[in-house]
Amino acid sequence: MNLNKKSALITGGAVRIGRTITEELAECKCNVVIHYQESEAEAEALAEDLREKGKKAYTVAGSLATHGECLNIIDQAVREVGQLDVLINNASVFNKESLLKSTDPAVKDEFQANLFAPMSLTREFAARIMAQGSDGQGVGAIVNLVDRRVASNETGCLPYLITKKALAEFTRIAALELAPSITVNAVAPGAILPPPGEGDDVVRDLAGEAPLEHQCVPLDIARAVVFLLQADGITGQTLFVDSGQHLLGNIGP
Repeated sequence: MNLNKKSALITGGAVRIGRTITEELAECKCNVVIHYQESEAEAEALAEDLREKGKKAYTVAGSLATHGECLNIIDQAVREVGQLDVLINNASVFNKESLLKSTDPAVKDEFQANLFAPMSLTREFAARIMAQGSDGQGVGAIVNLVDRRVASNETGCLPYLITKKALAEFTRIAALELAPSITVNAVAPGAILPPPGEGDDVVRDLAGEAPLEHQCVPLDIARAVVFLLQADGITGQTLFVDSGQHLLGNIGP
């Protein structure tokens, strides 16, 4: 897909990796719709910065807690840009909990944010594209953000890992159902950024061993997302951006 003048909705697009994805899409002359839930100041500041650079940027607010709220986010985005061509399911919840330390409410929150919300957004995004009456190749594109842990069976964040494994499987199944009109792929980052409030040295500790010496940064993820959006011959794939760490299997608790 040629991203020039296309319109993309990026969930959680105001901060951290989502912000860099938003900026990279804008550099490709894509109209960006920045979704946020609590990061209003960051979203508005990013949109204003992009507009000052001659880019088209919009913001939409909303929770991902229910299908209805996900539908409202799509509706807001469509009102802003008229038509959506790209969906980036980036927003997620991460709780570092083992099975024995997990609680039902926390597990449900992670499933809603990390799996059910992307499914709802994908369903509505795809329905609108199909309603346009076009069944041509490359009409729409979706990229889901998963995690390099989907290639392992680590125990330290079991509920989170299950949701991301399920999202990776959903990526493959949705790619098959939505072809040829919509490509559906995933990017699996390794340790990229420290937890909120922590310093960059924490990233090095979290990263652990990896075959490559390169420490991945948000721009690596954003460029992988753009690559998949522009690759009309790729669908149902998960692209690992983790310096090869997923090749080592279970490398951490």
